[in-house]
Amino acid sequence: MKLSKRQISNLIFLIIIGLLIYPPTKIQFIRLISFAPSIIEKNKQQKLNNYNWSLEGLNTTEAVNFNELKNKVVFVNFWATWCPPCVAEMPSIKKLHKDYKDKVVFIFVSNEKWPVINKFYRENEYDFPTYNNLSNPPKELSSSSIPATFIINKEGSIVMSKKGAANWNSDKVRVLLDSSLKEEVRVN
Repeated sequence: MKLSKRQISNLIFLIIIGLLIYPPTKIQFIRLISFAPSIIEKNKQQKLNNYNWSLEGLNTTEAVNFNELKNKVVFVNFWATWCPPCVAEMPSIKKLHKDYKDKVVFIFVSNEKWPVINKFYRENEYDFPTYNNLSNPPKELSSSSIPATFIINKEGSIVMSKKGAANWNSDKVRVLLDSSLKEEVRVN
C-alpha cells in the first residue's frame, strides 16, 4: 500500500500531537523550548509595597513572615505537581537552588497538600522549602497562571519575573543573583 504525501503529512501530524499529549514527552518538549527569562529594565521594575504575607511551612518547621525577608534576595516560585510547565522547569531550579540556597531565600508556594508534594519530591529527589499561603501574597506577586516565578532584590524590586516554564539555571540568572547579592541596600 502506497501512501500519498497528504496521508504521510497527516500521519506525522498525528504522531506529533500524540507525543505532545503524552505527559513525559510534553514535559521534555517544554524543557526544550524553555529559555532564560529576561531581566526587567530598572525603570520598569515593580517594587513591593507590602510585605504582609504569611506562609506555612510544609517541609520546614518554620513559617515565613515575608516582612522578615526585607533586604534579602528572594526567589519565589508558585507551582503545582500536576502542572507540566512547573515540572519541566524543576531540574533547572534544582541546580540553581543547590548553588544558591545559602545566599538566596528560596520560597516555593503550592496550594497542594504535603503528602502529594512529598511523593513528588521523593520521586524526583527535590528538597525545596515549600509553603502554603496563610494570607494573600503582595499584589505585585499575584498571578492567575503557574508556574509564576519572581526574583526580588534587596531593595524589594522585582528584577526578574516569568510566567511559564523557564531555564532558571542559566548564566543570565546566575549573573543577576550574583550582582543582586553584592548590592548594598540604599536607605532613603
